[in-house]
Amino acid sequence: MNHGAKIIHLRGAAGMDAIYRKVSWRLLPLLMLCYGVAYLDRVNVSYAKLQMGASLDFSEQVYAWGVGLFFIGYCLFELPSNLLLVKIGARKTLLRIMLCWGVTAAASAFVREPVEFYIIRFLLGVFEAGFFPGVILYLTYWYPSARRARVIAVFASAALLAGVVAGPLCGATLQYMRGLGPLDGWQWLLLMQGLPAILLGVIAYFYLDDKPEDARWLSCFEQQMIEQDLERDEEALNDAAALQHHQQPAEAPSAASTIWSLLREPSIALLAVANLLLMAASYALVFWSPTLLQRWGAGSHMQLGLLAAIPNLAGVVGMVLIGYDSDRRRERRGHFIACMVLATGGLGMAIAADNGLTWSLAGLTLASLGIASASPLLIAILTGMLNRQRAATGIALVGSVGLLGGAVGPALSERMLRWGDSAAMLATLIVLYLAAGAILLWALRRAPRRGGPSAGHGQTDKMARS
Repeated sequence: MNHGAKIIHLRGAAGMDAIYRKVSWRLLPLLMLCYGVAYLDRVNVSYAKLQMGASLDFSEQVYAWGVGLFFIGYCLFELPSNLLLVKIGARKTLLRIMLCWGVTAAASAFVREPVEFYIIRFLLGVFEAGFFPGVILYLTYWYPSARRARVIAVFASAALLAGVVAGPLCGATLQYMRGLGPLDGWQWLLLMQGLPAILLGVIAYFYLDDKPEDARWLSCFEQQMIEQDLERDEEALNDAAALQHHQQPAEAPSAASTIWSLLREPSIALLAVANLLLMAASYALVFWSPTLLQRWGAGSHMQLGLLAAIPNLAGVVGMVLIGYDSDRRRERRGHFIACMVLATGGLGMAIAADNGLTWSLAGLTLASLGIASASPLLIAILTGMLNRQRAATGIALVGSVGLLGGAVGPALSERMLRWGDSAAMLATLIVLYLAAGAILLWALRRAPRRGGPSAGHGQTDKMARS
């Protein structure tokens, strides 16, 4: 593209909206389906656990260690996977990731000893590593920062939609397929939900395009308009970096120097810590929700699964609406804090309900609305701070630190449940959410100001509207 010329869409913002709708309808349905399957393979062990404990004599501690090892494997290989995506493209990366994790997830149905469970969960984390941050990086190749909150929210809502399906699906599998053939219900559950990833990986390889310039379903004019939006973002980020460091942007830094520069940047480091606390609390709630519902009085596996779908459904609605409103108002900070208030208020309601099923579930539903909506906002804030040279490394770095929270949170919650009760666990999560909100505020105070959707003050970039 000729950088000296600017193309103006004759239909203005409406014309650009039409182009990005076309992109979204092409990319998001398949990516959401892939993420939904990934989420099922990540969390279905929380339902399988309800039968695995009796079948394999696994304690709560064994389960907590298995959950944590998944996130450790994911954390260790997330950054290398994203750097590889930059070199070989999204299609090949998604094919590799999904083939390997599909085989591993299906194989987890045949574990017999705790050490086998630990190994398979660690390998599942290793092979799935890079999927979510890789897709986030992939979306930055197609959408400017002003449009990312809603797009990331729609994509991330696939996890909650999968959670809506997971409850009834897993509950029915455990209840009606137990003893069917040579496998137990929990084995059918893990086997059947692992295999679809293999097929979807192949479909993604042939259906997706690595970048807008490779997309034959876009006209040359549409490709140029998208590239112009992305170039405007890049120029704003480079100008902000040059002002902050009082120098011209560096030329093609190495991966090591990029990592070091990100670690030294206070706003990025603080966002990583906020993400760690957010993920620790969120995954603790995800993995222990079936157990909590059981303690609160849910009856059969099928009833438990149906009740577990309610908070996830509320999370889907909240995630999409809050992400859309954040982009419309061009503001991030206030929306994130509102999400933390909803999360802590809902968990406080569940504590006050004193193990009563109806009000505890209502509190969990309110909390899920805030929890689900917070993560896409944090990611949108992060991607708005990173230019193309640093995006792959920065997204993976912050994501890796966050995934450490996925290892710590469930284990910490298991300790709280064993030491006290569900109230002690939920109170711990409230502290984590409040700390995440405070640290994010601190991160935004340290971030350089630039045009576009301001994370802090809703500053308007008029060019992004044209």
